[in-house]
Parts: sequence; structure tokens; C-alpha cells
Amino acid sequence: MSFSVTTWADGGTNQGLLPYLAALDQYQLEEFKLCLEPRQLMDFWSAPQGHFPYIPWANLRAADPFNLSFLLDEHFPKGQAWKVVLGVFQTMNLTSLCEEVRAKMKGNVQTQELQGPTQEDVEMLEAAAGNVQTQGCQDPNQKEPEELEEETGNMQTQGCQDPNQEEPEEPEEETGNVQVQGCQDLNQEEPEMLEEADHRRKYREKMTAKLLETWDKIDWPKDHVYIRNTSEGEHEELQRLLDPKRTRTQAQTIVVVGRAGVGKTTLAMQAMLHWANGVLFQEKFSYVFFLSCHKIRYMKETSFAELISLDWPDSDAPIEEFMSQPEKLLFIIDGFEEIIISEPSSESLNDGSPCTDWYQELPVTKILLSLVKKELVPLATLLITIKNCFVIDLKPSLVNPCFVQITGFTEEDLWVYFMRHFEDSREVEKILQQIRKNENLFHSCSAPMVCWTVCSCLKLSKVRYYDLQSITQTTTSLYAYFFSNLFSTAEVDLADESWPGQWRALCNLAMEGLWSINFTFDREDTELEGLEVPFIDCLYKFNIIQKGNDCRGCITFTHLSFQEFFAAMSFVLEEPRELLPHSTKPQEMKILLRDVLLNKEAYWTPVVLFFFGLFKKNLARELEDTLHCKMSPRVMEELLKWGEELGKAESASLQFHVLQLFHCLHESQEEDLAKKMLGHIFEVDLNIPGDEELQASSFCLKHCKRLNKLRLSVSSHILERDLEILELESCGLTHQTCQLFLKLTENTSLSFLSLGDNDLSDVKSLRESSTLPTCPLKQLSLEKCSLSAASCQDLALFLTSIQHITRLCLGFNQLQDDGIKLLCAALTHPKCALERLELWFCQLGAPSCRYLSDALLQNRSLAHLNLSKNRLGDEGVKFLCEALGRPDCNLQSLNLSGCSFTREGCRELANALKHNHNVKILDLGQNDLQDDGVKLLCEALKPSHRALHTLGLAKCNVTTACCQHLSSVLSSSKSLVNLNLLGNELDHDGVKMLCKALRKSTCRLQKLGIQKDLHSVVREEMQPSQEELCLKLKCAWDFNDLEDKWWW
Repeated sequence: MSFSVTTWADGGTNQGLLPYLAALDQYQLEEFKLCLEPRQLMDFWSAPQGHFPYIPWANLRAADPFNLSFLLDEHFPKGQAWKVVLGVFQTMNLTSLCEEVRAKMKGNVQTQELQGPTQEDVEMLEAAAGNVQTQGCQDPNQKEPEELEEETGNMQTQGCQDPNQEEPEEPEEETGNVQVQGCQDLNQEEPEMLEEADHRRKYREKMTAKLLETWDKIDWPKDHVYIRNTSEGEHEELQRLLDPKRTRTQAQTIVVVGRAGVGKTTLAMQAMLHWANGVLFQEKFSYVFFLSCHKIRYMKETSFAELISLDWPDSDAPIEEFMSQPEKLLFIIDGFEEIIISEPSSESLNDGSPCTDWYQELPVTKILLSLVKKELVPLATLLITIKNCFVIDLKPSLVNPCFVQITGFTEEDLWVYFMRHFEDSREVEKILQQIRKNENLFHSCSAPMVCWTVCSCLKLSKVRYYDLQSITQTTTSLYAYFFSNLFSTAEVDLADESWPGQWRALCNLAMEGLWSINFTFDREDTELEGLEVPFIDCLYKFNIIQKGNDCRGCITFTHLSFQEFFAAMSFVLEEPRELLPHSTKPQEMKILLRDVLLNKEAYWTPVVLFFFGLFKKNLARELEDTLHCKMSPRVMEELLKWGEELGKAESASLQFHVLQLFHCLHESQEEDLAKKMLGHIFEVDLNIPGDEELQASSFCLKHCKRLNKLRLSVSSHILERDLEILELESCGLTHQTCQLFLKLTENTSLSFLSLGDNDLSDVKSLRESSTLPTCPLKQLSLEKCSLSAASCQDLALFLTSIQHITRLCLGFNQLQDDGIKLLCAALTHPKCALERLELWFCQLGAPSCRYLSDALLQNRSLAHLNLSKNRLGDEGVKFLCEALGRPDCNLQSLNLSGCSFTREGCRELANALKHNHNVKILDLGQNDLQDDGVKLLCEALKPSHRALHTLGLAKCNVTTACCQHLSSVLSSSKSLVNLNLLGNELDHDGVKMLCKALRKSTCRLQKLGIQKDLHSVVREEMQPSQEELCLKLKCAWDFNDLEDKWWW
């Protein structure tokens, strides 16, 4: 596995700013940010060479104290951030904070180890003394320390050697074992060194064996491709690990940070293993110790000497030798969040007297904290791994740390990983392209086990035929489909009535673990929750849980995201009626929502996102059907009640994280929920730094119906780059403000533009736009834009002037027949490239069908036409069939649902289909076709018709009498895969008749829409062929859902 290392600019003299920034209240923080504008900085700070750093306002405005500290270090390097912070505090008259910062600046300089004072140290002391005005002014002819070093060739910081001179040239790899190069002949050493070399060699051998044994015990899924060997590039990264900033000076505290599962522990184990094999850190360190916080946090009181002797081979460890050369020791401390969570509060991390005695018995957490704070072995080097969200708790305890961000899989790694699962490069490219659209999921794929989850989900036979877009639309949808399909055919020795209780037990275990920040569970935990052995075995089989490495008999979720998903499920599962009066779930839910949306705690954010994602109706139905559990309707009521309470709380509105709520609602993809949750919002202050925020805001802003003030800050990189998709629906735009937004499309690659639900009655502004003709716009939605028949003249001219538009949505506009007549003039233009046209609910009648029929006879590009919810009648359908009945008519999709025609219109369609084999999708729902009309249609769909794959007959007054004809079509059709019969009066006998056809090998049907009370009949009838069945039953056909959507 490759890993990418990104260094945080938070080491050296700039560390430790966070506590002072966190001490600011909300208003002080805003004032602080304003003071960082270049014009404000000029009042109290002289920039080097007069160049004032510019921090993008979009980034600055959204930054909390934690992120602000990173921004300061990024833009004010080499200790300049301290001077700037002190100057801003003086400007703001924050006297006590100024005194604290001055004291800290003096302390930073005085504790610089193994280095003489630099020019920067002198400047820092001057600033600490109050001389802020002259900071940063140097003689331009004076060279930087690095330049002097290059000129003299030998001048290096005392005690620090060139890392490039220490390492062997390249490691050799042979059958997974790293061979040692460049090692000295031990026989040439002095006699007193032989004993030392011997016990060091035995220690290395033991650590090599222990680490390889630990690695081999990791219970990876069988098809998870994980490479233990280290590539040359990875070895070079390990060499640079102790000098990530490449300053040629060794950092003494390196903190490796990353999200769960990206490879922090792997990196730490590789570093230890390479040292033990003699190819890394040989001249830097005589001894390297690997301390697993997860393992040692459960130990009783011990001494530091005993702690580091645990892995010593045979006799007592040479403690006195360790103590005599502390600068030659490296301590690798893996998973420090385990120590943080052992403490009752963050304050306790810094409480108590220093621990300096190696032989004093103390709690293990106290020993490790003293080690981290450089109280126990001040000159030793520390390599600490920790999860992202715990860094803020660790930082105050560190001395001059350097942070290294582990990003996990790169895009190249993703390609390699997916190719090993799918082999077809075109399929892999299609999958990755779709995953990139979900920024949260794409970032999560930096963790190898998340990649395995994605690949496993998409490889399941019952998933592969689904629309890839619907599976990867949200992170919740992917996980829901993954778990759902694992258990859809699982054979578990559990009674049906036991399933709900087992799922509640698993979900409660996951949630209880997160409450106590515990990721490993022993047998007592599982028994307490009531998990049964057959269910646990099934979880092992599907790699949902695995055996714990450091704890015999313990289990852990295979990836943290699995635990977070099931923790979220614990809130939406229905509880037994007898437990409802005592349930604490509503209160716990409110605590989580408050922590994420008010207190902005990152730890709970994934759980809350999954929680909202589970409100998506089709996902809830899917999980209920396959996991044999029930979702609680009370949860939605509690959530909406909490939203109302939040809207009334004036104190909360000051801190309310609106953008995070937007992310949560976007994860749900439920428009109704968004409307109800956002109905109380009057004012929004939004910062849009990237695509993820842009998508969430686009989804939610249109539902803020009471919004009267919007402050919008868009990151410059979004506006400067090429936009492909721009959605401005329900934004209260007029044709004048629309022109302003169209300016954003200049010099871009805009391909999709949606202006729906805005007043564009004067559509001339679009036609006269100087931008749109030059951009490669392909899809344009003007749905519900107050367009009229008079607007169609300009629309026709617009279409002829922009000949690259392939999709146009004009639904929900009063175009009427006169408007369609004008529009059809553009459809007959020789260069018209339109492929999809939506004219739903446009007050059209039979005359419109005549105009459209004439246009279809001349147009060779239009393939998809949506005329639903127009009163076309039988006469209108007859006009359309004049063109549809021609073999050379290119129409492939036709939506005539709710068009007020009867079996007579169906007769015309049946005759047309006999001559036209191009139609693939036909929706005739909500028309009074009755059995006679459908019988005529079935006659036309004989085996000779090989094109139609989707047929909609919802609410067509069809009865069981028609099922024999439909069964005949299902048996013989080689193309029909989707059939919607919802809302018709079918009984058990009719469904059984359909099932006879479904069981035949010639039937290709994959999705069937019938009433929910008939689903059990289908399952019983299909039981013998359950394993081979790839049929999706639908009790609701949601055309706003990507899986069911045929249009647009």
C-alpha cells in the first residue's frame, strides 16, 4: 500500500497557538480574523520584504480556532505567526492574553534544544518584550541559515546529521523480508561492544518476529488486496519521516495524524520493522520501542523501566544503558487516542506533578503522558500516531511537535485496487468517476477497508444491475446496500422473531462503544447486549467484525465506519413497546445533534450524517426487508420537534452550524425532511470552500422558504476553475440577477445549468447572453420559470442559436398549444441537436401533439419526450402515433402518464409499436386503459419486439383478468426488465399467474412494482428459485429517486 504524507506547518516555533485562539469568544474571533487583512496588519506588523500574506476570506471566515491555527502557520511561517497573534491581541486590547503569549514566546526560545539562537529567536524575544513594530525587518543582504550551510558545505546544526548520509542506498526485498545492506562486520567491533551488539540483535530479532506475527494475525477479508512488502517510494518516505519538512534537522516529536484506517499503525509498524531489520535509522537510534496504547492502557500500575522491558528477549533490559544515551532512543507510540479517552477530561492530561523517575510505579496513562510531555526522557525522539479528531486534545501536551498527515490511498492506488477487483478498465473508470461525484465517499476511500467495502458492494450480484449512481449517491446509501445485500440471502440459525433484537443489540453495542470511545469489545460486552453466537458467527463470516489483535477473545468492527453506521441505526430502529416509556434514545439523539450542529464536534459527525442518511425512504424500506427489522416513525417526529425548538432558541442561533445541517439534509436526499427542518430559517451566512459544500447548499437553499437574508462567500478557486454543473433552483432569481450568475460561466466548461423555480418570464435575457453561446452547455432546466406561450418565440431562437444543447426541461410552465407551435419550429431546424425534451404539465392539448408529430417526422435527434400531466386525450395520442408508427421515428422514451386517454388511445399505441422497434421506455400510467387496453398492448409486445425494457402501467384500472396476457409478455420478451403495476386491482391469483412467468429462465424482469401486501405472495411463489432470482420488488415508484427516475 502506498501512503502519501502531507506535513502540517505546525511544528517548530509556531506550535502552541491554539489555546490562545480558543480563549477568544465568537465576537473576538471574528474581530481577530478581520485584523488579519493586509490593510489591518500594516498598523502593527512589518512584513518581510514588505510582502503581506493574503489568506482567502472564504477560508478565513469559516475557520474555527483549530483550523485558524493551521492557516496562520501556513501563511506566517518560521515563527511569524506568534508575532502576528501578539500584535492582533494588542490591537484588540486583550491585555491578559498578550501577557500569556509573551511568556510563551520567551519559553519557546529558551527551550530550543541542541540549537543556538537564530535570528528568528532573537526577533521572537524582541516581540515578547513588546517590540512588535519592528518585527520581521532584516538586512536583505543577510543570508538565511540554509543558504549559509550550502556555501560552507559543512555547517550543520549541532547534533543533527544529514539523513541522506545515514541510510543504506536502497532496501532489497526478497519474499517479503527486507535484506540488510551496508552492515558492519560484527567481528571488527571492540570486545566491550560485542555484548551490546548481541543483546541488541536478539531484541531486533524478537521485535521482527513479534511484528510479523501481529501482522499475520490481522483478520483481513479474503478478497482484500493488502500488500505487506514496502515499495522503494514508501521506504524513502520512512527515511524522511523524522525530517518531514526537509530542514536537515531532526524533529524530536513527530505526530502522525489521519482518519481511521488510512495506515497510521501500518506506517508505525513498518518503521519499527525496518529498524529491526537494520535498514532504517541505524546511526540515529540504538534502540526503538513500540508501545501500543490499546494494549497497555489496560495494564495496572507499573514503572517506565518495566514498560519498555516487556518486549526484551531473555534477561533484564539494560535500563542504565538506555538512560545513558537518551538521544539515541526512539519511542513509537501507536494510537494515542486510547490514552486520551482513558482520562476523564482533557484537563487531566496536564494535571499532576512531572514524572521523571524511570522506576516509580504509576498508572500507565501517567507514564505515557510524561513521556509525551518530554518530562521523562527529554532528549528522546517520539513518533506518535493519533486519529484526526483527537489532535486538539494532544497538542497542549507536546513540545515543538511536527505533524505529518497520512492521506492513505492516492488516486493511483485506488485505480490499482479497483482493477484487482474488477479487471475491466472501462468499468473501473466508470465506477471511480461516479465515486468522485460524492466527495465524502471519495475521501473515505483513502482508507483501504472502505475501498474493500465499495468493491464488495458493487460486486454483489443483486447490486450490479442497479443504477451505479443511486448506490454511490451518498455514503449512507452505499453502506446500506452493502449490508442489505449481504443479509438478503444469508442463512443464519435464528428464528424470525429474533432478528430485530439481534440488530438492536449490535447497534446498541456500537453506540455504547462510541459513547465510551471504545472500539474493542470483550465477551462480557457482547453477552450484556444479548448477542447470540449464530448472529456473531454471521458477522464474522461477512467481515463486519473481526477478532481483536491485542486482546484475546475480543472483537472489533472491521472498520470504524461500520461501527458508526450501526451506531446511527441504533437511533432509527423501533424499540419494543414495553421499553418505550423508559427509552433514552430521544435524549441521546438530541445530545448528538447538539454536539455536531451547535458545538461542532467532529467526533460525532459521521454518526450524525449516517443518522440523517437513514431517513431516505427507499433505504429504510430496503433495510427493513432484508435485515428483518423495523424502523421507528417516532424518530422523525423527535427530530422535527428538536428542529422547531432550535429555531425558537435565540442563543443557539448565534452558534448554529447551518452548513453542517445542510450536509446532513443532503445526505438524507429527502426533500420533505429538508423543507420541514429549514422552514424556520430566516437568515443564513454561508461559506462555500469546495464542491461538497456547494452541492449541500444547492440542495438545501431552495427549501429555506422564509429566508430573507443570505450572506454568501464562495472560495475563489471554485469561481476561477471550469464549472461543469451549476444549479440555481429556487433562489428567487429574476432575469436581471440571472444575468449576474451567468457571468460565472464565462470561459468555463459548463455542461449543466438549472435555473428552475425562478421568475424568468422575460427569457430574452438568456437569448441575449454573451456567455452561453460560447460555453459547451448541453443540459438546461427551466422548470417552473413562469414561461408562457409568448416566451416560446425567444426559446425557439435560443435553441437555434445554441445548437449544442441536447437536453431541455420546460416542465411546469404554461406554454399551451400556441407555445408548442413556435417551439416546434426550432425542433425542425436542420442543426437542432436536442435529444431530450420535457414538456410535463404545460397545459397542452391535442393540437400540440399534431405539431410535435410533424416535428418528429423531420427531427432525427430527439429520442426522449415527456408529455405527462397534459390533457392530450385519445385524439392527441392518435396524432403522436402518426409519427411513432413510422419505423424511421427515432423516439426511444415516451412518457404519457396522466394524459387523459383510454383504451382507444392504447389501440393507436399498440398499432404504432408493431411497426416501431425503437421505443425502449414507455410510461402510460394514470390513464384509464383498463384490461382491454393493456391486452391490445400485450399483443403488440410479442417476441418480435426486442426493444422495450421499461413499461409503466401504474393506476390504469387493470385487474387480475389481464395478468394472463402480461404473463405471456414476461415469458416471451427478451428485453423487458422493468414493469410498474402499482395502484391496480390485482389479487393473489393474478400475482401467482405472474410468478409462473417470473420463474421461467426466459424471463428477464429485474424490477416489479406491485402493492406491498402482495410482496409476500411473490416471495412464497419464488422460493424454489430464490438464489438465482435477481428481482427487485417495489411498493413505491419514486420518480425523484435516481434508481426509479427515467427522465432528465
